Amino acid sequence: MEKLIDPFARPISYLRVSVTDRCDFRCVYCMSEHMSFLPKKELLTLEELGRLCSTFIRLGVEKLRITGGEPLVRRDILKFFQSMSQHLDSGALKELTLTTNGSQLEKFAKPLYEAGVRRVNISADTLDEEKFAQITRWGRLPQVLRGIDAAQAAGLRVKLNAVALKGFNEDELFSITEWCAERGMDLTWIEVMPMGDIGNEDRLGQYWKLDDLRSRLAEQYTLTDLAESTGGPARYVRLEETGQKVGFITPLTHNFCESCNRVRVTCTGELFMCLGQEDRADLRSALRNHPDSDAPLEAAIRSAIARKPEGHDFDYSRQTVDGRVSRHMSHTGG
Repeated sequence: MEKLIDPFARPISYLRVSVTDRCDFRCVYCMSEHMSFLPKKELLTLEELGRLCSTFIRLGVEKLRITGGEPLVRRDILKFFQSMSQHLDSGALKELTLTTNGSQLEKFAKPLYEAGVRRVNISADTLDEEKFAQITRWGRLPQVLRGIDAAQAAGLRVKLNAVALKGFNEDELFSITEWCAERGMDLTWIEVMPMGDIGNEDRLGQYWKLDDLRSRLAEQYTLTDLAESTGGPARYVRLEETGQKVGFITPLTHNFCESCNRVRVTCTGELFMCLGQEDRADLRSALRNHPDSDAPLEAAIRSAIARKPEGHDFDYSRQTVDGRVSRHMSHTGG
């Protein structure tokens, strides 16, 4: 079967799927405190998600990342992971993974490993319990730390994702780095992105340029640039003193689009060809109107990939939040 290739000759081999817009946290840069969530009937069922992901895998997707909201709050989500493990067994899928806030990992780490998951990304912007409660509004740091312990005990490799926020976690740069190093965990820093209307939060005021963060790291560590690329946004260095890998996701100061190999599907079946653009395709109709044939779904996917843009428009360079998109990050799973 002909694989998915976009108009700029980039193979599409990585799919991120949001399985729910719901979350048990309310991180200030991701959600409003009082979110209105989607009616259940609008969400793809687990069976529909399985059909959709299996179709993408037939079309060449080799890496599948499950996101949310918080994916592990979706009822019966483990059944979905177990159904996807068939593609790991066949060799068609090279990696099944997820991004999580860690709140449910104490319960799910072991069965996720048994379903074939080997790596998880855990989002945590601070190791200070009071600040954690502030940034997540509803979150509990001890619960997340127990989840990390459970994940590592189950054999999962854990990477910590932290959003760089000026005036919030600048003072934890070295303590977070050392904490991860002590646990054999890699770390990725992410620039805050202009997504969604979240009330009084000041995106420009929160913006901590990762060039500055990297320069501060270099004052204490020897940084070696790594040539590896996942086709994604992160640029990596190795800290020679600890051996750990540190990534920088810098959509606002470096355009990372030239090697983009990914697309995103929302929990309602919208396919976004670019995180930083509004264009989308409706896959839910193809799923629901043709329950006995995947051909219309495949056609809808191919048509959408033919519209995948060369890059996004995020830009803070003029001290305004240009290139803003209207949806919350929780809608597309980051």
